[in-house]
Amino acid sequence: MMTFKIAYKPVGLALGAASGMIAGAAFRQAWKIIEGKDDAPDATDEDRSWQQILLAAALQGAIFAVVKATVDRSGAVATRRLTGSWPG
Repeated sequence: MMTFKIAYKPVGLALGAASGMIAGAAFRQAWKIIEGKDDAPDATDEDRSWQQILLAAALQGAIFAVVKATVDRSGAVATRRLTGSWPG
């Protein structure tokens, strides 16, 4: 069982990278809909209000968490279907 968990590590890392890219794209699209601008504010953007910065940070965190959980869970389910063992 321990060998299987170690073997799953690279798959988990790849899924994590993919979820980061998916979440980034989803956030950019969501921000474009909300603010009508292509670029989301950074914490050090002098021209943006606190409200915009905190909204962007909260939205980005929420989207990232949902996408990561979805991708991780889907990967675990697919692994169980292929191998019969749960990777976590």
